[in-house]
Order: sequence, then structure tokens, then C-alpha cells
Amino acid sequence: MNAPVPNGSPVSRETALRIAMAARTLPGVNVAAFVHALGERLGLPVTDEKLARMTVADLKAMLQGDEIVDPGVEGSVLKSAVRYLWGEGLADDAPLPDSDVPQGAGALTVAVASNSGEQLDGHFGSCNRFLIYRVAEDGIWLTGVRSTLEADGAEDRNAARAELLAGCQLVYVQSVGGPAAAKVVRAGVHPVKFPAGGAAREVLAQLQRVLGSPPPWLARALGREAQSLARFVPGAEAEAEA
Repeated sequence: MNAPVPNGSPVSRETALRIAMAARTLPGVNVAAFVHALGERLGLPVTDEKLARMTVADLKAMLQGDEIVDPGVEGSVLKSAVRYLWGEGLADDAPLPDSDVPQGAGALTVAVASNSGEQLDGHFGSCNRFLIYRVAEDGIWLTGVRSTLEADGAEDRNAARAELLAGCQLVYVQSVGGPAAAKVVRAGVHPVKFPAGGAAREVLAQLQRVLGSPPPWLARALGREAQSLARFVPGAEAEAEA
């Protein structure tokens, strides 16, 4: 299946996925502007083969030349974006992020351990990726997919996986060991075990329903003492802090 891009040149679904995920990795990047810049640099049509030749230096020069990103963007972020352009860390059924995600207050950023589609079907230490959602009273939006491929090459895999959760308040997993959970908590993220798994949006809808009457984890985000999430999220077990 082909997907149109702003200049009218079609790209394959795989190519569109690579570009969308790379754009989502970069802070404040407009996807349409990013696609246009790629077309200008690589020539049309943009193909997987052309994307595979991109380097971190190429991407940095392209983005800064077109003033798409702040010149001070970290090299690790650029590296992650290039890996997505190469097609690394993307499963065949990886979902595309939603577009037009609202940025207003009152929403949570929640990670979901996943191995396939938009499913909560992963364990913290072995899932292929984390799906990143914004959850608000009026909707649930997929904003990104963070591959665990590079984290698994780190000396401390669990600490590296915890770092992938930056910016999230919660992470939903089917299971997580005590030492790993402690590293997630130290990263400022609250792990929630949901052993039954299921469709990620259906699981998050249970969380969504309690946002009108904020549970204790919100008090914790405000610097107050947190309590268990379990009684607020049916079927879930909030990992206790040791």
C-alpha cells in the first residue's frame, strides 16, 4: 500500500513508517517539513534504499540547514532517528503514530510494553518496543514507538530500558522484576503490571475513566506521597516501591 507525501510523490508503507518514526524522535519536528527536507536532500522518490544511506552527519546538516530542529539537539537523538530511517527496530506490524495529538494540560504520557501491533503483550525486560500514548479524558493518542534494540546492547539493559521511558508518568507491562522495577521508579516512572495484557487502547481506557477524579499517582507527580494504583485500574497491579 502506498502513502502520499506532501509533494505528491508516493512512498511505500515501510518508507512512510521509517520517516514518521524518525520525525517523532526529533523534538518539535513537523512531519510534513521533515518529508519535504528528505525529498530535497535525497531526490524523489524517497525510497528505503536512499534512507539506508543517510548518516547522522547527513541528518544533522539537513535539519539544521532547513532550520527544522534546534542546533543543540543531542547526538543520541539524531542517532535514534537515523536508525529509524534505516529501518532498524521497526517490526512489520509497528503502528503509525496518530496525527494532530493535542498538547494541552490534563493529559498523561504512558508507555506500554509491546511486541506486536497496538498490544500490551510484553514484559519490561524482553519487549521489542514501548508504545507511547497520551491519555486524556477526551481521548487516547499514540505518539511514538521506542525500540528497545539499542538498549539491549547496553551494559545495564534494565537501566537503559528505563531511560527509554523518559517523559512518561506510567509504564504498563505484563510483568517486571523487582530490581528492574526499582530502576524504573528511580527514572521517575510508575510501573503498572497488567498480567492479562490485551489491546493497549482498551487497557488505557480503564485508566482514562479515572482521570476526572485523579488517583494518588497524580499526587505523587505533584510531589506528594503516592499510593497504589491497583484499586483505580481494574486488573492492574501497581509495582510497589522497595
